[in-house]
Amino acid sequence: MDTTISENQKNVASLMHLSTFSKYFIPFGNFIAPLLLWSFNKEKTFTDEHGRQAINFQLSVILYSIVIGLICLPFVLIYATNFVSLVEAIDHTVDHVSFQDVKNFSGFVVIFMIAALLLFGLFVIELYAVISATMSAAKGKSYTYPISISFIKTTILNSEDENSDEEINQSKNEHVS
Repeated sequence: MDTTISENQKNVASLMHLSTFSKYFIPFGNFIAPLLLWSFNKEKTFTDEHGRQAINFQLSVILYSIVIGLICLPFVLIYATNFVSLVEAIDHTVDHVSFQDVKNFSGFVVIFMIAALLLFGLFVIELYAVISATMSAAKGKSYTYPISISFIKTTILNSEDENSDEEINQSKNEHVS
């Protein structure tokens, strides 16, 4: 029995991970593109596992983004009344801004900076993880995303036992490496 992964499977798995970057061009492209590729290539164990991993990670990233927003929401609401008074104070005293006005504004700056740092950190982790997953898939290895929640159950595979009976029925035109 042949236990190697075909080039086609490696390319499709790599494309599943890379397709998550389509979110920068198409709304919800990070879900739609990998989901379409995964649903058309579920029959192969290797591509099935990589598709599940890619979709789980994208769902986790959106969940973490929502949680960051929800954590910041109460603080924004607390400072909202201060912000209105700050805008009024700046309007009436354009040439003279007091320390109290700046103190009220500092809460917004702190919240904005914390949220920006958390979201930037999440972006860097996502960028690193997607590129690492793409490279692993191109090499024929399995990959587990960091900080990923398993919404769709996955099974971690070894390179030796990734292929099952479907591989026996592999077409003659498909290149195997």
